[in-house]
Amino acid sequence: MAVHIRLRRIGKNPKGKPHFRLAAYDERAGRDGRALEELGFYVPTTGEVKLKAERIQYWIKNGACASQTVKSLLKKEKKNATTGS
Repeated sequence: MAVHIRLRRIGKNPKGKPHFRLAAYDERAGRDGRALEELGFYVPTTGEVKLKAERIQYWIKNGACASQTVKSLLKKEKKNATTGS
């Protein structure tokens, strides 16, 4: 089973107020398929990010592929953690 970590837009948001959940999905699941595990959320308008870093690393260590956006969020969070911001 191939697993992907990607964003899913949630809620019935009006345009201009998007927010997303990060989750691990089986690649065979459809676009709106059920997630294997919820791994955090991201609000791009405010820049708010909350990630379960240990679980994300677990999935990646076990062969999950992260989307480009998820990779950039992880990189930003790692940078923020090291600078103490």
